[in-house]
Amino acid sequence: MAAAVEESEELRRLVQSPVFSADEQERAIGAVAEHLRIVGLTANFLRLVAKNRRLWALSHMIRALRRLAATHRGEVAAEVVSAHPLKNEQVAALKAALKEKIGKDVTLETRTNPALLGGLVVKVGSRMIDTSLRTRLLTVKTRLKEVG
Repeated sequence: MAAAVEESEELRRLVQSPVFSADEQERAIGAVAEHLRIVGLTANFLRLVAKNRRLWALSHMIRALRRLAATHRGEVAAEVVSAHPLKNEQVAALKAALKEKIGKDVTLETRTNPALLGGLVVKVGSRMIDTSLRTRLLTVKTRLKEVG
């Protein structure tokens, strides 16, 4: 469901817009869940969220659920933002590096932000590692202002 919301502008508009009634949202989410073959408790939960007009918080709920599941499995969740989509080899290498550094299995949640220009921003718990080109350029700009 998270991928469907991220990929579809129409679905994102349905989830975020207060213009649609609770009944419209519930019917639409039910149809999307059926199309994605989401059944049982998860489908009922999605319909309940729509009925209670809380679809705008769905992405936060999904993220929180992923964190809880990862904690239950003894994993650490990490959020990775990159300028371009990461290849499978890059994801595997990043997981291995984080596992070596942290000492636990790592579940990655990746997304892209072209404004970074290059590099990565990795958040693991309260730690953030920012190797983005944008941040490096801003650092250089600040240092140049200090000199002149």
